[in-house]
Amino acid sequence: MRNVVLYGSESHKFILLNESEPGEEDGIRSNQYLVLHDDCGVLLDPGGFGVMPRVLAEMLRYIGPDKLKGIILSHQDPDIVGGISTWLEITGAPVYVSRIWMRFLPHYGILGERMKRFVGVPDAGLPLEICPGFDLQLVPAHFLHSEGQINVYDPASRILFTGDIGAAMLPPDRDYAFVDDFSAHLPYIEGFHRRYMCSNKAAKIWVDAVSKLDIHLIAPQHGPVYRGQAVKDFLIWFRELQCGIDLMTESGHFREGA
Repeated sequence: MRNVVLYGSESHKFILLNESEPGEEDGIRSNQYLVLHDDCGVLLDPGGFGVMPRVLAEMLRYIGPDKLKGIILSHQDPDIVGGISTWLEITGAPVYVSRIWMRFLPHYGILGERMKRFVGVPDAGLPLEICPGFDLQLVPAHFLHSEGQINVYDPASRILFTGDIGAAMLPPDRDYAFVDDFSAHLPYIEGFHRRYMCSNKAAKIWVDAVSKLDIHLIAPQHGPVYRGQAVKDFLIWFRELQCGIDLMTESGHFREGA
């Protein structure tokens, strides 16, 4: 699945650039997004090293690297940040990452002057004015699943980029761009969320916070995009989900199904 314009007006677009294939049979496909306002762009979770050429090729259909005004990393996993050194070579854009992961950046080969390109996002989140008329909101989603997870809300398109929240692991014979029937989609998200999300308390805090936003679409980092009634159905389901430490037994194992 490549190049789906999730929202488009004369001046503003939110684009699923590419659902990347990592090149291994049991690897994890990941989504990369571009938010574009006039000639200013922001790249969300640019992906691992191996997918960078394909993501760049799709992005060049809209803007050049010199027009990128920001790169936002939802968390620290390699399928998100593995290719960041190459992006630093071709663009001067600042990179936004949770402040708690700043000290780990040298382990990705980021040293010296390159460190000055990174902006540590505080735990409370951060409003961003990218260009005149182009604003994004960095929304905290702590422990879902990363301690410093960052979501991105675009008020112009009313799209919430949620990182791993809402992620789906679809089998090869099930490939669709949008979730319209949440109950049919549930088998592809339940196991992942029960194991990778930290706790029901974290889920409830997040759902209560984002429910105050006007959300038209939920765009996760893996799998199809939620729209219509599926947005509401996902939030209702996730708010009540028992997950992570809720499912641990006294012996330190997880209950069956986690």
